[in-house]
Amino acid sequence: MLAKIQKWGNSQGLRLAKNLLEDAHLDVGDEVDISVEGGIMIVKPAKRIRGRYNLEDLIARIPRDYESDEVDWGEPVGKEIW
Repeated sequence: MLAKIQKWGNSQGLRLAKNLLEDAHLDVGDEVDISVEGGIMIVKPAKRIRGRYNLEDLIARIPRDYESDEVDWGEPVGKEIW
């Protein structure tokens, strides 16, 4: 399928046919990961785990020497059991 890059305001865009999106299991509003390898643009569905953030990426940003502290949440409220 041939497509044409067009200008929309200060951006450029590429219109994709509905059947092409269906074949890639994508829909309007889905996030995609775009990369370039050897001059070829690759568009693939963004890997999302539990919403916007990928847990593995978040954990990778924790410093290796990080030590957590105990947090005091205060006295029990209502029917909480401690």
